[in-house]
Amino acid sequence: MIIGVPKEIKNNEYRVGLTPKSVYEITSKGHDVFIQDSAGYEIGYTNQNYVENGAKIINSAEEVYKSCELIVKVKEPLSKEFKFISKDNILFTYLHLAGNKEESIKLAKTGVTGIAYETVTSDDGSLPLLSPMSSIAGQLSIIVGSYNLLKHNKGKGTLLGNVSALEPRVVTVIGAGVAGTEAIKKAHSNGAYVKIIELSESRLSELKLVFGDNNVEYIKSSEKNILEALKVSDIVVGAVYLVGKEAPRVVLKEMINEMKPGTVMVDISIDQGGCFETSKTTTHDNPTYLINGVVHYCVANMPGSVPLTATESLNKATLPFVIDIANKGLNKSLEDDINLFNGLNIKNNEIVHESVKESFNL
Repeated sequence: MIIGVPKEIKNNEYRVGLTPKSVYEITSKGHDVFIQDSAGYEIGYTNQNYVENGAKIINSAEEVYKSCELIVKVKEPLSKEFKFISKDNILFTYLHLAGNKEESIKLAKTGVTGIAYETVTSDDGSLPLLSPMSSIAGQLSIIVGSYNLLKHNKGKGTLLGNVSALEPRVVTVIGAGVAGTEAIKKAHSNGAYVKIIELSESRLSELKLVFGDNNVEYIKSSEKNILEALKVSDIVVGAVYLVGKEAPRVVLKEMINEMKPGTVMVDISIDQGGCFETSKTTTHDNPTYLINGVVHYCVANMPGSVPLTATESLNKATLPFVIDIANKGLNKSLEDDINLFNGLNIKNNEIVHESVKESFNL
């Protein structure tokens, strides 16, 4: 099979679909890999690195899509790339269709077969291709939250860490999946008082066994409980995720009015539309905006700020699937592996994943 890797074009997106090491693993099994010129340059992967591991360098994204059957990316294609995509392509990437209905339907109309990393499953029901980036985003949420708490960034001017005998600052994490749990770990290790808000009482019990009662509060999710936490928080992390669906709005617009100016809200769920009613997608160039003095950070490709770490972590998870598809062909791979089949989102000009269809009322 011929596998292609186009250069990512989303704002400040320097991750790349395959590392040189991954290319070697694929080409050593008899497959061809075409890499767009300079696709990995910004994270230290030169064209020569790829060539030495068996790849061929292609000048443009158009040539990659035209020449290759399996396209391995990181982020969903932008609308300007749709003209290159056809029914002859298998697209293996994060698609996050539920976050943008109009663009998702347009992508489906190209005829491409789309497999979304974020809906591929494991036997235990977890999401092995989403988890690496969720883990990174969770850790980053506390880093960017802390940075934006600085006064010159319109924050409160507070520090999470232990300072003299001062009371610890408060971090609220809504949703305790992979991303939320990493945010909790990071905030707790930084000396914050952490309020964990989660719908599942069993999940709260599990977390209590991990973190104990020292500066951690375990709260069953409800509008009332969320509002009370927001009023006293310095950083609020939204980490709510429903497989293939638009994120539920757990923080309502009117709640923002009762928060203290300078509070920082980080919406990890923004790829799926965001879990704050006041969220709108931002970029690494312009990551924040204010509503009633509350700082909103809603960057849709958060792990893109650590592209080398993110690329290496993602490749460890995706490579076995890439090799399986290349060795067997897509249809046989989907037939043999229900977990990969669960990643199928687009086929024959239609959105076929049930959760995405439900989100779009299709």
